[in-house]
Amino acid sequence: MKNEYLLSKPRYGILDGLRGVAAIMVVFFHCFETYIPRIGTQIINHGFLAVDFFFVLSGFVVGYAYDDRWGKMTPWGFFKRRLVRLHPMVIAGTVIGASLFFFGEYAGFPQISQCPGWKFILCFIMGILMIPTGKNLDIRGWGETNSFNGPNWSLTFEYIGNILYAFVFRHLPTLALIALCVLSAVLTLDLTLGWDIFGIITAENGEPQYGVIGGWSLTPAQMYIGFTRLLYTFLCGLIISRILPKRITQNNTSGSPIIVKGGFWWASLLLIAVFSIPCIGGKEGVVNGLYQAICIIIVFPIVVLIGAGGKTTDLTSTRICRFLGDLSYPLYITHFPFMYMQMAWVGNHPDAPLWQHIVLNLGVVIISIILAWTIYKAYDLPVRNWLTEKILKNQMHN
Repeated sequence: MKNEYLLSKPRYGILDGLRGVAAIMVVFFHCFETYIPRIGTQIINHGFLAVDFFFVLSGFVVGYAYDDRWGKMTPWGFFKRRLVRLHPMVIAGTVIGASLFFFGEYAGFPQISQCPGWKFILCFIMGILMIPTGKNLDIRGWGETNSFNGPNWSLTFEYIGNILYAFVFRHLPTLALIALCVLSAVLTLDLTLGWDIFGIITAENGEPQYGVIGGWSLTPAQMYIGFTRLLYTFLCGLIISRILPKRITQNNTSGSPIIVKGGFWWASLLLIAVFSIPCIGGKEGVVNGLYQAICIIIVFPIVVLIGAGGKTTDLTSTRICRFLGDLSYPLYITHFPFMYMQMAWVGNHPDAPLWQHIVLNLGVVIISIILAWTIYKAYDLPVRNWLTEKILKNQMHN
């Protein structure tokens, strides 16, 4: 007897591959980020926008996978599926971060050496349970919601997006979702063009913000940025997932209006270009903010449509997309503890020659990829399979 937990739909292989490309660009972005004070620039200038691209993908995947299953699935059943998919790696990232925590000690992280044991343990438990920590529980000095693994903040908003989908978005007709998406686009412009409609963004530094960087702290401005980054992108992806099936044609089985031969390669190049283009008019300028708005509101949905509009036609591309897709989430959620160590080494060795920095960062990238793939194969897959079987047995007994 088939059960909903065993049913799966065909995967969009190109989108899996693009997720992996974006994850690797995030690692490069973080590697170069440490060197901004030294070399005056960031090579992967807009790598932080990968988070916004991930949210578009998430909305699309959630809508595609679950919109037509609600007659046989409860909200709790949905949450269990999402927890099985996401939370094992949340735990892995937090464990790695806690294990390497004290290797990141340097002047830039002043609170590490003064961290009491009770606070370390409490933050660890909260990180495992995905409970954001506030200013009073900051044990590193950056104000992150998870001091052991900074990128966890985006998973917090991913969970929020899933909760909103289960209780609100899935009940709304597509036109209502489009209206919400338009309103959310206004909030995106509020960030990127420095409008500050609600007087929240300038409260921290007194100056207009022209961009979407933020979301990782429990302050009003940071939370506003996080929710703004989530809402438009997640809603846009969800709308795309609803519209595409209605556009199925004889020659376009995906339903996407954009068909590009070699779509994975062209879309990958587009993403790499988007993440790497220099900050026009300066990082804090309105022109660069406008660029970010265009990427989020227009370019990323187009990339998703390109990915959904085609499929790999040769074995090599198929294997590359599958590998990148499998690697993407583990790499994103486990690499940052090594970034803390990288920052500490750079801070503690201000006169180190260039070749040592190159070796260090190549090592960080290689180790991050190898560890992510190992954890995926040895831990994430087995745990998810085991949890899925447990869920299946409970469903059958019920």
